Amino acid sequence: MSPVLLAIMISVSLFLGAFGVFAFLWGLKTGQFDDRSKFLDAVHTDGVDELNEAAMLEKRKKDALKRKEEKRRPPD
Repeated sequence: MSPVLLAIMISVSLFLGAFGVFAFLWGLKTGQFDDRSKFLDAVHTDGVDELNEAAMLEKRKKDALKRKEEKRRPPD
């Protein structure tokens, strides 16, 4: 393989890699990966039972974290 061809292949791959990183960072900055309507759509399609269950699970999770924190604290 000639050194000129190798240099061209390396430069093209570096250019494409830099372009991919730039496009990814641009997508993050402009919010291309955010799904803002996901939660709103879920609220519209979920029934009352599903929402109550989700709230109960969230409360259980908070209670479990409180109990875990209380176990970690040394006695006064």
